[in-house]
Amino acid sequence: MIKNYFKIAWRNLWKNKIYSFINIFGLAIGLAVTITISLWVNDELNYNHYFKNRETIAQVFQSQTLNGRTGTGNAIPRPLEFALREQYGDKFRHIVMSSWTHSCYLKNGDINISKEGNYMQKGAPEMLDLEILKGVKNGLTEKNNIMLSASAAKALFGDADPIGKTVQANNKNPMIVTAVYKDIPVNNSFNDTDFLMSWEFYATSQEWIKNSADFWGNNSFQLFVQIAENQTMEGISKAILNVKKDADEDTRQYDPKIFLLPMNDWYLRSRFENGVQTGGRIEYVWLFTLIGAFVLLLACINFMNLSTARSEKRAKEVGIRKSVGSNRVQIIRQFLGESLFVVILAFIVAIAVVVISLGGFNYLAGKEIHFPWTNVWFWLISVAFILFTALISGSYPALYLSSFKPVKVLKGTFKAGRLASLPRKVLVVTQFTVSATLIIGTLIILKQIQYTKNRPVGYNKEGLIQMPTFSQDFDGKHDVMRNEFLASGAVINMATSSSPNTGIWSNRSGFDWDGKPEGFQEDVAWVEVSPDYAQTVGLKFLEGRDFSREFPTDSTAVILNKTAVKYMGIENPIGKLIRDTDVEDKEPPLKIVGVVEDMVMESPYQPVKQTWYVFDRYGNISYYTLRMNPDKSVSDNLKIIEQVFKKQFPHLPFQYQFVDEQYARKFASEERVASLAGVFTVLAILISCLGLFGLASFVAEQKTKEIGIRKVLGATVSRLWIMLSKDFIYLVIISLLIATPLAYYFMHRWIQSFSYRTDLSWWIFILSGGGALLITLITVSFQAIKAAIANPVKSLRTE
Repeated sequence: MIKNYFKIAWRNLWKNKIYSFINIFGLAIGLAVTITISLWVNDELNYNHYFKNRETIAQVFQSQTLNGRTGTGNAIPRPLEFALREQYGDKFRHIVMSSWTHSCYLKNGDINISKEGNYMQKGAPEMLDLEILKGVKNGLTEKNNIMLSASAAKALFGDADPIGKTVQANNKNPMIVTAVYKDIPVNNSFNDTDFLMSWEFYATSQEWIKNSADFWGNNSFQLFVQIAENQTMEGISKAILNVKKDADEDTRQYDPKIFLLPMNDWYLRSRFENGVQTGGRIEYVWLFTLIGAFVLLLACINFMNLSTARSEKRAKEVGIRKSVGSNRVQIIRQFLGESLFVVILAFIVAIAVVVISLGGFNYLAGKEIHFPWTNVWFWLISVAFILFTALISGSYPALYLSSFKPVKVLKGTFKAGRLASLPRKVLVVTQFTVSATLIIGTLIILKQIQYTKNRPVGYNKEGLIQMPTFSQDFDGKHDVMRNEFLASGAVINMATSSSPNTGIWSNRSGFDWDGKPEGFQEDVAWVEVSPDYAQTVGLKFLEGRDFSREFPTDSTAVILNKTAVKYMGIENPIGKLIRDTDVEDKEPPLKIVGVVEDMVMESPYQPVKQTWYVFDRYGNISYYTLRMNPDKSVSDNLKIIEQVFKKQFPHLPFQYQFVDEQYARKFASEERVASLAGVFTVLAILISCLGLFGLASFVAEQKTKEIGIRKVLGATVSRLWIMLSKDFIYLVIISLLIATPLAYYFMHRWIQSFSYRTDLSWWIFILSGGGALLITLITVSFQAIKAAIANPVKSLRTE
């Protein structure tokens, strides 16, 4: 019997090739999109699942309130470690201080590479449960210890055993390799950590770090913990909430709150607004989950629409089967079996599509997702879905057709009821509501990205490169390198800074100036620069002048950006003095010599922060910034720059970054979302059009005789086209009336997360609606015009 069901199903598919293709291909595309999105969502939700202790690992965060506005971040002071150990040590299994991720030159013989890593306390490898390939897990017990990732060890030592060997860190500090750990996978925190070095080495490496041991005002470090058994994140967060405020009276004015952010929230729920956790990347996970569900819904709607539409053509078949003894249960089984057969075929095609396209999807999404061939849960869910889809899509024709009276059907008196097409119309409206919503949403995302890209950045980033200077080899070489670069002809200007041009690494407070409001709590971005910085990057001066080597007093000068002047409430700022209250008796005040246009250094989606550009007196250099000669090609400039660099630093790898590329990376996350949403929107429209094409074909086939009669009576092709198309146009218009307020509501909420944001322009909704109508007309018109120009003699004769 089952063999017979599948034989009949195959014959029906082969007999109606166009409808079969539309049915199978449409459902397959929907399934492929849903499977791909499911793999992406699973990868996002499983971020940090490499770490076995992830449920008990957290990072210490703090919230501080300035002028009524609460900011939250993971930068903490060093004394917090000691306070947690002394007062709450029994609540933690590990307390691990850490630097921020650092770039470091690692040298073995003639091999010198640049890698990123962290200085961490000795409990880090056990807390993170690193997979040790060689050496020991407790590899940070001594000050001069270093642990390498497998790829870093390979680059430095090849196939030789590195354990016990010495590596030169930044060409100066000999470090003994104690362990090699397996590279941390991409979808995890610390995935770019190629080395771990001793925290004790870092804590004694520079004077400011030594001095920070008992200074609660220096929030320049990270702190990770693993909670003890029988402890909860919430319980510990409540216990340590006021530990900083209780320990240091000077910090109470900022009302600091200390709490733990679990590892599971680092990636997905890391956004805070005014001290409240408000989400983060989890919103994109929900967005694509909805898109996947909607695309699958569209495919299932197509499948059900065409299945129910074609089922009415088989009324006589049901009548004959009933008349020769088939009961209703057998007919229901047959239709459900046919539905199952088609869904299985579509699923096989979908798997093939996913496997073929997964490489391109990974490139687009920035992922390394693999097809889960061995994942039992994936196959169990797939089987459940196949059965569910087959049941839902096959249930209507099975129950509807099996209820026919064979006498009426065979006598030709059976006609579909007046409301038989209503379910199909509802499904078409649902399809295009979803499609139109996706179109509007994608256009708004693209508009927001483009709006932000077109934002004035306050400097000229074209032709600008920056070079990291983390090695001590660079100390005292600034003037020499500047002269060499300028003399080479490849560089027309050069400057140094304590932060990259695309980031701010230091924020400060504790200043006073004339006219400062009572109780005002300042927080300013602090960037130390050489005298040529403004000219090199192309900052525009609104008032005053640039730093000058000709004025010795400029060693205590400061340049403010426009936002800083407004923030501080200073009128006529040139010449005004700013006093550092912490060292007022030791250091002279800063004198404002210039005001520049705002320079976008951090997120382009947020307002520019109040920034002070301070004359670099102490050689606090992290980056060289070079303006390349515009009269030469970029490749020629870089070759010359590399030659000059290698002349002075023959043992260091030549590294540089294009500033415009670094700035463009700030849009990477949103651009990936827009690209993925665009692809899925196009596929959703394709699925909807396939369904519309099939339904239009079915309607034209139903009205073959009517069209023939109308043509004989003088109806024009245009009139017939309008007659066949208008019902579909009405349905799409209804869809647009539903989709427009839905899209406006959800996209308005999304765009509010950006401080610097575009508006929801009316033309987006008009364009989306017009596009949907145009697509509908093109899809329907093919079948409508084909039917309208057919020879009426043939259509009437065949009837």
